[in-house]
Amino acid sequence: MDFKIEATAPYTSARAGEITTDHGKIPTPIFMPVGTVGSVKAVHMKELRDDIDAKIILGNTYHLYLRPGLDVLRKAGGLHKFNSWERPILTDSGGFQVFSLSANRKLKEEGAWFRSHIDGSKHLFTPENVVDIQRVIGADIMMALDECAPGTADYDYAKKSLGLTHRWLARGWKHYNETEGLYGYKQAYFPIVQGCVYPDLRRESAKFISDLGAEGNAIGGLAVGEPTEKMYEMIEVVNDILPSDKPRYLMGVGTPANILEAIDRGVDMMDCVMPTRNGRNGMLFTRNGIMNMRNKKWADDFSPLDPGGASIVDETYSKAYVRHLFISQEILAMQIASVHNLAFYLWLVREARKHIIAGDFKSWKEEMVVNVTRRL
Repeated sequence: MDFKIEATAPYTSARAGEITTDHGKIPTPIFMPVGTVGSVKAVHMKELRDDIDAKIILGNTYHLYLRPGLDVLRKAGGLHKFNSWERPILTDSGGFQVFSLSANRKLKEEGAWFRSHIDGSKHLFTPENVVDIQRVIGADIMMALDECAPGTADYDYAKKSLGLTHRWLARGWKHYNETEGLYGYKQAYFPIVQGCVYPDLRRESAKFISDLGAEGNAIGGLAVGEPTEKMYEMIEVVNDILPSDKPRYLMGVGTPANILEAIDRGVDMMDCVMPTRNGRNGMLFTRNGIMNMRNKKWADDFSPLDPGGASIVDETYSKAYVRHLFISQEILAMQIASVHNLAFYLWLVREARKHIIAGDFKSWKEEMVVNVTRRL
């Protein structure tokens, strides 16, 4: 994997760049749609390619490991062939899903024991076998196994958790460097900075990870219950240390405003389920604000869903029609909303990139943050 920076924005840490993988190039900053089980919910691959123009999507190691399972993925030739997505894929380590199963998992030095949410069967994720699983899945970018401490964790717990994450990382990094991909292309491996909301722990973790010299680095354990301003502070702390010549991936964030503020602070890659999850519940993000499509006010509004918007659905369907679909509980409502929201998120990062290159990102961002947080 290769990364080059093409421009930086005055008065900010924002940068425009390009990641090159064996499955294609990724302009940054980039938002990555979440395809947990090998699909982005309610969205066809054709729509992802042709309408939304997603450059990279995510898969989830935990879910894909349990279903369809490694035998199927190996026989298919990896996730790219299984789901017919020819562009880059990133897989998370499954750690966040495992650790969210608080009643059904146990953390030990060897790894994380957990019970499947599907059938209750018992499994073990180790730093080593999570690399092996992601080799079978075939993602272009793989993530290290870590523990994601709650945003409200006290200092002692956060420090202990960070120690475990670093020991796991050392083992995973060693195993990654001793193994190779299965399908004839290269896979990168990103370590994850942890440390909760404590600046000294975040600095310690960023330094430990920087010293490995991985092809990219991730920032985890944010947007998990901590105040938003504390999240922004931790991003700044970490990015002061992480190498500037490697892509920085902020995991699981977030709202359009969060994304703009993260870009301002030097983040290159982001993902979140919010565009599709909120879309399925009737929330649409636009350049002028947020719409709840179940509101009565849209019942006889026959104007386009989002005039001049980023997706074909924005001019095709009216607000009144989309509201009708949601009120009628039609599946098409969820499809339209998901396509619209993802297209908007991708439009937002493309616009950010344009303004970074043009040199006026700071003023544009400040105006856009006001616009995208407005309730319509």
